[in-house]
Amino acid sequence: MNEIIERYERITGQFTDRVRAVPADAWDNPSPCEGWTARDVVGHLTEWIPGFFGAQGVEFPPVPSVADDPLAAWETVQTTIAEALADPKLAATPVETPFSTQSLAESVDMIVTGDVFTHTWDLARATGQDEMLDPDQLQRMIAAMGAMPDEVLRADGMFGPPIDVAADAEDQTRFLAYVGRRA
Repeated sequence: MNEIIERYERITGQFTDRVRAVPADAWDNPSPCEGWTARDVVGHLTEWIPGFFGAQGVEFPPVPSVADDPLAAWETVQTTIAEALADPKLAATPVETPFSTQSLAESVDMIVTGDVFTHTWDLARATGQDEMLDPDQLQRMIAAMGAMPDEVLRADGMFGPPIDVAADAEDQTRFLAYVGRRA
């Protein structure tokens, strides 16, 4: 469990750093997610995470509007999930996901941490920030590539179609191409 909490805090902390560093005039910049702005990237996370995990017993306080304060919205969601992970009973609650049934903590580790990780790059790209992704999480994500059926992974636009890259492309480029991003 400590490993899941540490990873969650590290990866969401890197996203938080990017959110804090978005220049005020960059929130409406287009992101690599088709049709989304930088603000929409944060909005995506602050909508689906409370929606999904709220239905699993995680009690979220009112989440501020992303239109008014993207940082406050994100920090509310990030903190609420961190508190859920710190509660052993809640963290052990079984959760049914599109992929399997597992504990809430394992679901956060697989779904939230992975989504936040990928969107860290999207937000950085949209707002001209450092695009380098966490190397340890990058290796975890690469190791998991192909573990989920493609039709599940790409259902509902979760990830775009994979992009071909050179066989000798570096790891971050290969991962981003796998999830439909052009580095």
